[in-house]
Amino acid sequence: MTDRETPRRPATSAPGRVKEVTSVSNPIVKDIRNLALKKHREETGLFLAEGLKLVIDALDAGWTIDTLIAAKTQLHSDLLSKTAARTVAGGADVLEASDKVLAAISRRDNPQSAIGVFRQKTARLDRIDLGRDGLLVVLDRVRDPGNLGTILRTADAAGAKGVVLVGESVDPFSLEAVRATMGSIFAVPVAKVDEAAFLAFRKSFSGLVVGTHMRGETDFRKPAYGSKPTLLLMGNEQSGLSDALASACDTLVRIPQVGRADSLNLAVATGLMIFEARRGSLSL
Repeated sequence: MTDRETPRRPATSAPGRVKEVTSVSNPIVKDIRNLALKKHREETGLFLAEGLKLVIDALDAGWTIDTLIAAKTQLHSDLLSKTAARTVAGGADVLEASDKVLAAISRRDNPQSAIGVFRQKTARLDRIDLGRDGLLVVLDRVRDPGNLGTILRTADAAGAKGVVLVGESVDPFSLEAVRATMGSIFAVPVAKVDEAAFLAFRKSFSGLVVGTHMRGETDFRKPAYGSKPTLLLMGNEQSGLSDALASACDTLVRIPQVGRADSLNLAVATGLMIFEARRGSLSL
């Protein structure tokens, strides 16, 4: 798989710097806080990962850190101090921040001890290796960051090879989406394409293509998942799969329901589909 990063600073082997910041009006803090805005994330190619565990997960997975914001009052802890030293050694900066600054950046009253600013990384759809029986989750215009984050976490847990965002979808690097992944954003390749590019890819794809749809006449447990590489297509929260994507499927399926609810939450439905598609490859 070939990943694409949006560069911001030149690569360097020189150590980073440690700075103390106590004011939310500090220009550096303002710039980091602006990463809550999609426009600023797109302009800089950066995003926020909140929590020491997520920061360590990202570093261990080889993601490039730009800045570590660390609670000054907790830098005495072994794990945080080691992570700060690791960040500086890699050429990135560490901000020793007051609790007030951390709260302003995270927009939480009880912020975590560390927040990482990382460089975004996306995968090329045509370079995601599905092997002989891998699963690729394809989401059509997903709009809710909580749904997307939960789906990424589920895809990670079930061993899916990646997640593809088709069309105008929520930003996977928003703070809400990253939080919901619980670190899986760093483990699951994410590709972003428009509908035309995905349909072009589908023409050369020789595996199984399954989509969920209200018109589906096949029980979601029936397709021969695992017999070949599989694309699992899930539709928008309100309107489902577009007509073009539904027509590109080999099989349209439905999840049986007997209660009064007329639909399932997208993340729940996708979780059921992912684990059913991966059932033959999972064991305790």
